[in-house]
Amino acid sequence: MSVALDLITVGRVSVDLYATELGVSFLEPQTFAKSIGGSPTNVAVAAAQYGLAAAVVTKVGKDQLGEYVRTRLAEFGVDTRFVGTDGSAPTPVVLAALDPPEDPQIAFYRGAAAPDTTCSVRDVSEHEIRSARAFWMSVGALAQGSTAAASFEWLAMRNRTPFTILDLDYRPTLWPDMATARAAAQRAIAFSTVVLGNRAECEMAIGETEPDAAADALLALGIELAIIKLGGGGVLLATADERIRVMPVPITVVCGLGAGDAFGGALVYGLLSDWPLAEVGAFANAAGGHVAGELTCADAMPQEDRVRELMKKGATS
Repeated sequence: MSVALDLITVGRVSVDLYATELGVSFLEPQTFAKSIGGSPTNVAVAAAQYGLAAAVVTKVGKDQLGEYVRTRLAEFGVDTRFVGTDGSAPTPVVLAALDPPEDPQIAFYRGAAAPDTTCSVRDVSEHEIRSARAFWMSVGALAQGSTAAASFEWLAMRNRTPFTILDLDYRPTLWPDMATARAAAQRAIAFSTVVLGNRAECEMAIGETEPDAAADALLALGIELAIIKLGGGGVLLATADERIRVMPVPITVVCGLGAGDAFGGALVYGLLSDWPLAEVGAFANAAGGHVAGELTCADAMPQEDRVRELMKKGATS
């Protein structure tokens, strides 16, 4: 029997093209840098940089971009055994224009049914799902296709086994309306132990935007750890017994897209390391800050020594 994975993530994958010019829109001439992306994919990459055994459940197209994704994941140390191939659609491409850097313009090219929406519950054994030390579900994975149905089955298999983590990750373009997304999010919350999201995502999921009220609402639904991202205001982490606000580290923002994914990988590392909540929050926040200061997401995921440096910088600033 195989050794249990530290982390399994589920959801989107893509080839990402980042415009290298800051403050330049898609209407102007641009050059692009290529990387891999998709929030759950980035979280797996981030976790692997800390030495965790991380895998992502997703699918790519039967094309060279799909081969590129699988190759880069392996180079990053991510287990690719659950990266399938769907020949009916191409590997998605995402373009990002850093206009403005903290909230880039994004253009998704996913087609009517991207390969990552066609995963099956049979793609991962029940043993793998249950035995993973952490399981990361993106609300985006609940939006479409057989992946959505499989995701709910995987969540039910976990049934609030620690650490079952739900990233609210709300992308309006993936949903017919907010009400549909909210119904799916609340169904997933019922199987989760950790939930994280920003104010807009909390509004989608539970109808709350005020951070403490959002944390209270999630805890009332049986969540053990609620994490509310506050952008430039840092992050709020709340349990039934503890509530901590962590301020962001000083950083010059280059691209705000991957900060939340870096936060996620670092969060998993801290939780699995059984650190105090304050250290988990500070470490994850610093990891997110590092990636916000870089152009790409997956290629910029830091190792622990770099995150610790930023934590010291934040403490003395």
